[in-house]
Amino acid sequence: MSHVPDSPQLNPDRMKVVVSSASARERWSWALYDFSNTIFSMNIATLFFTVWIIDDLGGTNTMVAIGTGVSSALVVLSIPVFGAISDASQRRKPWIMWFTIVAVAMTMVMGIIGQTIVPLIGEFVRDPAVQSYTLGGSAAVAILTAFIIANYAYQGAQPFYNAMMFELAPPQELGRLSGMGTALGYVGAILGVLLVTPFFNGSMPVAGQIPPAVMDFLRTVVPFTSHGGRVSTFVPTALLFLLFSLPLFLFCKDHNTRLGKSVILWRDGLRNVTHTIRDARQYPGAGRFLLASFLYQDAIGTIVANMALYAVMAMGFERGLETTLFVVLTVPAAIGSYAIGRLVDRIGPKRSLMFTIVCWVILLIAMILVPDRTSFWIVGAAIGLIFGGVPTAERPLLLSLVPEVEAGRFFSLMVLSSRAAAIVGPFIWAFTVDGLLPSFGTGFAYRAGVATIAVGMIASLVLIWRVPDNWRAKTAA
Repeated sequence: MSHVPDSPQLNPDRMKVVVSSASARERWSWALYDFSNTIFSMNIATLFFTVWIIDDLGGTNTMVAIGTGVSSALVVLSIPVFGAISDASQRRKPWIMWFTIVAVAMTMVMGIIGQTIVPLIGEFVRDPAVQSYTLGGSAAVAILTAFIIANYAYQGAQPFYNAMMFELAPPQELGRLSGMGTALGYVGAILGVLLVTPFFNGSMPVAGQIPPAVMDFLRTVVPFTSHGGRVSTFVPTALLFLLFSLPLFLFCKDHNTRLGKSVILWRDGLRNVTHTIRDARQYPGAGRFLLASFLYQDAIGTIVANMALYAVMAMGFERGLETTLFVVLTVPAAIGSYAIGRLVDRIGPKRSLMFTIVCWVILLIAMILVPDRTSFWIVGAAIGLIFGGVPTAERPLLLSLVPEVEAGRFFSLMVLSSRAAAIVGPFIWAFTVDGLLPSFGTGFAYRAGVATIAVGMIASLVLIWRVPDNWRAKTAA
């Protein structure tokens, strides 16, 4: 194993490296959480919430940017502290459980608020109350508050989930386990869209219309779905998120829990955050990697959040067809994630991540240049193939740069970096698109937004180029 600089947070008795895999049930239960949380990510962050706010309720891009930015700012302020506290006790599972429960509850609240304090309006809503509406005032505050808390909790669980991974497999198998989780995540995205879209428009993507009698029954079983429309997708999404998180709740455990210290002082957690930032400079490449993560996560998060709008506004997709688009494009993502996981185990996480980002740059440029919807489908399918490459490769890459026992606080810093990017990215997109729209039109404005994303990807590639490749030394140790 490569040399690890001394750190006041390291305890030699806790430097445990996994030499054999956990049980198959525990590894699959861990990976299935990727399946469950991607249902939330796809249905809320990508497909339904943004379009509901802007297209159905007459809200603005700025409202969505504020909701995303505030939730990300809360992550920036709190999650590194929680990660330091988690490392002190080496407990990850309780954090995952409670954050997930909060995210589920607030997603349900979004669905309830959307059917009680604002008029029922939008595509496929049964008997809409009004023909037009402009979201504002206390209704906007209530909806955005629920979204901010739900999105914050969803993001908050991620660093603890990532840190749990290294307790379940030896270093040479982490790429495979990471790829399995990412691939299951995209399977979850597909299933989540297939199961939730019927509550939106009474049909299933690709399969077509569902018999009205069946839909009437489903709407009586699942609460707050009887009116249809995008607002009726929130409660089913929350229930699926909870259902597929249960295996992790029940079957995964913290293997290296530190005994003998039951009380963690908040000031210790704050002090450890400062130490983590300092230690990122001591571990060669860690700080540079975190900065690169800031850039590529900014790019990916922005394009994912706006892809449905881009398909409708720039490429002329019929409203509602974007659900079918995302299902079709997510199939290659599931396949590609597992394939890139195997690539990580073969050539290492750094080279795999660089390959993925190069592909992203090429395909983003192609997205700007394609002239019609058919070409867009082809480019989208190619993006799907490499979409899971970043989360598949970045987790093992970070673990190759820092000591395993410090994983929680460094994963928290990675989330800090990506969430700080999530504050910036939506506003850059909004300012670019909204600023160019009046003078240059929809097509040019949205393509210019994609161009800013490609620039961020190129900058991240330059930074990763100079990150040390410790993978072979770490796996040989």
